[in-house]
Amino acid sequence: MTLTRELARRVAVYCGSADGNDPAFLVEARALGAAIAASGLGLVYGGASVGLMGAVADAALAGGAEVVGVLPDVLAGKEIVHTGLTRLEMVGTMHERKARMAHLADAFLILPGGYGTLEELLEVVTWSQLRLHAKPVILINTAGYWDGLLAFLDTAVAAGFLMEKNRNLLRVAAGAAEAVGMVVAA
Repeated sequence: MTLTRELARRVAVYCGSADGNDPAFLVEARALGAAIAASGLGLVYGGASVGLMGAVADAALAGGAEVVGVLPDVLAGKEIVHTGLTRLEMVGTMHERKARMAHLADAFLILPGGYGTLEELLEVVTWSQLRLHAKPVILINTAGYWDGLLAFLDTAVAAGFLMEKNRNLLRVAAGAAEAVGMVVAA
């Protein structure tokens, strides 16, 4: 299945619930939310009001985009819930959260983040490798944040653990505008 402009309605964004130490991360998160809205796309994300997650959501909302948050019950009482979303869906577990976000999204964009972001990225690209979906998976390499991961993937290809065609399932954009352009053009 190839995404067309008509089919690309929502993008899932995976990113940190912290701002990170480089101001470029927060700038890029806000730029991504604005670019999503300007392109007429909707946003699906983890439902938090903090960190890069909150910045993407706030910028998308400010631009008039539909923003759907998916939050597991375990995080509901942590005072991180974004209360200004178009829609907030509560689910029972982290597994349900990831499945619901994948179902609602037509593409996946990944900003800097920690363990959770990395886990979500690897899961959706693995699902792509297994042909469970044919949605674009695009890593936004803000300030070279993902360079180490990209080098590791090249090592995995060279060592015979990852086929080159599957390595290429993970596309890389230098910034938010390029990533959204890749989704809209797909």
